[in-house]
Amino acid sequence: MTQSLSPVIPGLTEQTSTEAVISALRTLPQRPLQFHLHGTVLVPAGYHVTEVKAVIIEAMDCGGKANAWRETVIQLMDGSAEEAKAGFMTNRKFLAIYDRVVKHIPVRPDAEIRFEYGNAVLPAMQYHVTHVEIASEQIVVHLSTPGVQCKAGAACGLPAEASAEECAPESGCCTSQAPILLS
Repeated sequence: MTQSLSPVIPGLTEQTSTEAVISALRTLPQRPLQFHLHGTVLVPAGYHVTEVKAVIIEAMDCGGKANAWRETVIQLMDGSAEEAKAGFMTNRKFLAIYDRVVKHIPVRPDAEIRFEYGNAVLPAMQYHVTHVEIASEQIVVHLSTPGVQCKAGAACGLPAEASAEECAPESGCCTSQAPILLS
C-alpha cells in the first residue's frame, strides 16, 4: 500500500515547520542560540548538535487508521565544562551544521521540527517548538513537552478536546484486539 506523506502530524494541531525555524535563524544577525523550556534555559551553554534526523513515521492508530508523516529531529547534547565556559553556540554555527547535513540527507522543509535533549538528570525527550524569540543579546527557541492523545478521535467516541481519561473503551478502538499485521 502506498501512502502520501503529510506535513501535518495527524491529531496534532500546533506545529512548527523546519522551514519556519531555519528561515527565522537565517534572517538574524549572529547571536547566541538558546533553548528554553517554560521560560528557563533547558540546554546549557557549550551544547553540541550531535545529529539531525529526517524521520518518516508510519503508524496505525487505535481506530485502525494508518497514517504517515515526516519530522525533523535535531539532537542536542551537553558539552564539557570547558565548552560551557565558551558560551552558547551561535545561530550561524548551528546553521552551518544544519546546512552540511541537508546536503546529504533529505530534510523536508514542511516537516515538523523537534529538538531532542536529555542528560544524566533529564531523560531524553523530543520537544516541540512553540516559537523563536529574538532578544537584543540572544536568540531563544522556546520548547514545549510532547503530549499523547488518541488520534482516532471521533472513531473512539472522543470529543475534539477530550483527554485520554475520557476515551470510550466501549467503542472497541481503545481496548485489546487481535494483532494487526503490517506488511
